[in-house]
Amino acid sequence: MVSILAHTQPQYATHDVTNQPPPLAPYDASADAALLEGLRREGAEWAEKDVRRLGLLAGGAEAQEWAEQANRYEPELRTHDRYGNRVDEVDFHPAWHHLMRTAVSEGLAGAAWADDRPGAHVARIAGALVWGHTEAGHTCPTSMTYAVVPALRRQPELAAVYEPLLTGREYEPDLRVPTEKRGLLAGMGMTEKQGGSDVRANTTTATPSAEPGVYTLRGHKWFTSAPMCDLFLVLAQAPDGLTCFLVPRVLPDGSRNTFRVQRLKDKLGNRSNASSEPEFDGTVAWRVGPEGQGVKTIIEMVNCTRLDCVMGSATLMRKTLVEAGHHARHRSAFGARLLDQPLMRNVLADLALESEAATTLTLRLAGAADRSVRGDEGERMFRRIATAVGKYWVTKRGPAFTAEALECLGGNGYVEDSGMPRHYREAPLLSIWEGSGNVNALDVLRALTRTPGTADALFAELALAQGADTRLDTAAARLKNAVREADETGARRLVERMALTLQASLLVRHAPPAVADAFCATRLDGDWGYAYGTLPGSVDLDGILRRALPTG
Repeated sequence: MVSILAHTQPQYATHDVTNQPPPLAPYDASADAALLEGLRREGAEWAEKDVRRLGLLAGGAEAQEWAEQANRYEPELRTHDRYGNRVDEVDFHPAWHHLMRTAVSEGLAGAAWADDRPGAHVARIAGALVWGHTEAGHTCPTSMTYAVVPALRRQPELAAVYEPLLTGREYEPDLRVPTEKRGLLAGMGMTEKQGGSDVRANTTTATPSAEPGVYTLRGHKWFTSAPMCDLFLVLAQAPDGLTCFLVPRVLPDGSRNTFRVQRLKDKLGNRSNASSEPEFDGTVAWRVGPEGQGVKTIIEMVNCTRLDCVMGSATLMRKTLVEAGHHARHRSAFGARLLDQPLMRNVLADLALESEAATTLTLRLAGAADRSVRGDEGERMFRRIATAVGKYWVTKRGPAFTAEALECLGGNGYVEDSGMPRHYREAPLLSIWEGSGNVNALDVLRALTRTPGTADALFAELALAQGADTRLDTAAARLKNAVREADETGARRLVERMALTLQASLLVRHAPPAVADAFCATRLDGDWGYAYGTLPGSVDLDGILRRALPTG
């Protein structure tokens, strides 16, 4: 008698798995023409070899697994040790430390400030644009560490002690006396429950001690990320007004400073990064800058982190575009590959335009930052206004972009295994961190009224593309009229015009005609719908996609 089992398929094999894309990793996260061209153009061509190496590492299977694990196994707050001592520590999965160690050693934290080569700050941004293909949470402490240096320099004696450690490339996560470590991480604590972005409403008090420059703090902070950093810049009310202070987690004598972490935030995204609500009570702090000038002292830190928000959104756009393009290249529907179908090509090309515009602007802003810290006054004026413009617009575009890229994967993109939901949850953070849309739009108005040279710098930049495209010339002329009529009610509309005109001018000057023409036709001339994938028939889809999507 013949067994029935002999004629059946192997156990559980009800079908063959076909028409599913292979894993994207390993891939080259630096295979981005807009990024590499911008790196060279903005003066950091010397860093290209390192950026390419880091791109291969970021797109490797191991680094992509670190990213997944760091978000699956979230940080945990440990307020007390086993003996009942208050310790206020946060425990992370080893994958977090792998990501952090790589980022710091590759110079993505404070190292640029110790590098005298022109383009050092551009190289850092380019490195972050590719390493960010892993995950975004760990870039928060590296960003703050980078940004704290120029603010700390307002108190030279403190900078002399801590800057060499903040600009180092050693990652030492344990809490110890800062000066006994080879590398430090820094955070900041500005917002409070009652004020949020209105930091002048802060109620945390700073009481001077008998030792000059040393105070004790009492109060709370509402949203302080990366509480395991070594140092924090904190705003508090001193006798003469809102003042900036340096708060170490561990004091010079080895004792723990009072930094009570009440809880970790249960956030929409950015889950790998611990964000906390710390309380101060007799917390020892060193004054940074004069009393009453806290906002003025810390504003340079804000400018730096705003650039990193632009970079973060541009990174998310590029990462999700690569994911969508990979899926479309390997998935077929209705008898043809998705990548060969006209409507999907329209969607991907539209996303590619947005991604290239964001990346190109990010690198231009990085170039302005690099040259301004080296004394270029014109670049300082441009940076002042253009960073706020870029922060408003590029971060605003992120959520809709990542949603469209996710939709390219269909149901596959809606499940956690794809990684796309993580990117989608991350996207809104970047338009909130360092000031929401309204805060940045109003900051642009403030720059126009209080620093008139910023408008001249912006229009000087636009003039570099004058005559190359009539649609751009028309947009720039209209923008000049809009600037003269600027008011608070129309601030968002004005900043949007600034951003699109600036992005168009950069693409007209630096991108291939297929990209520049499509951007001007749609974003400036209105030949566009209300959703991605509505490019006009005249657009060179093939030219855009050949440039944007890696082969393979």
